[in-house]
Amino acid sequence: MKLVAMAADGTPTVALVLDHNVLILGAASGGDIVGPLERVLADADSMAAARRLAERAQEDARFAGRYCMPLHEADLLAPIARPGKVLCLGLNYRDHAAESGARVPHEPVVFSKVSTSVIGPGDPILLPRTSVQIDYEVELAFVIGRPAKNVSADTAMQHVGGYTVLNDVTARDYQRDKGGEQWTLAKSFDTFCPIGPWIVTADEIEHPHDLHLECVVSGEKMQSSSTSQMIFRIPQIIEYLSAVLTLEPGDVVGTGTPPGVGFARTPPRFLRPGDVVECTVEKIGTLVNPVQ
Repeated sequence: MKLVAMAADGTPTVALVLDHNVLILGAASGGDIVGPLERVLADADSMAAARRLAERAQEDARFAGRYCMPLHEADLLAPIARPGKVLCLGLNYRDHAAESGARVPHEPVVFSKVSTSVIGPGDPILLPRTSVQIDYEVELAFVIGRPAKNVSADTAMQHVGGYTVLNDVTARDYQRDKGGEQWTLAKSFDTFCPIGPWIVTADEIEHPHDLHLECVVSGEKMQSSSTSQMIFRIPQIIEYLSAVLTLEPGDVVGTGTPPGVGFARTPPRFLRPGDVVECTVEKIGTLVNPVQ
């Protein structure tokens, strides 16, 4: 299933994508399925009810007509508006480490993005006054569906609720030139964590480590690779993180970006006002954000 957060009459609600329509779950369930989306994703009864409503909408045109609306008319929001944690991996693609002039890591390189950096599909990436080197990074992200603490890699995938697309927007001058290399600040400017356009439930993605991903900036393809090139895969990432901290439902984890980022190009290609950034992960979707 594809779960979306959307605004209905100005109020955030949870919906389900059905082909070119969205089924508004709160209304269709008589108020039994309520957001936020991370609560629905973590609740087995809500997920089972959503599946039953999806089947009914596909079989009953009157029911669908009452509770569905065209997808293109839906006001989509960030699927997780304020994640408890946004954790990302740096240098998790061998060829990206090479273009960055960095050694291939022997264990995951982890950093965080603060929750106030999160925006949704269609929201603008705002270029700050204090940086002139704003970069793009397409990533497959997974969303925690069940709490995870001291989880082994063998059972780690049971804790994944779903997948989404994440653009790890980065101020390279903060990351590389500021004293102490300010990774957290470089990654956490307001609007620097677009995610979406929805969450695809884990049961829909049989092979998350074999998905094509790419980033297109203003019509020019900048990144194109496969998640098969990741150094540390999702079970290893969950095992590594959960040995330190508790992963909770709604936490978002970015799995790293492939080569082709702006700072490594000749000449460098940083984001400019008027750009449109399209980040695509196969079987998940395309996340589109303008730059202002």
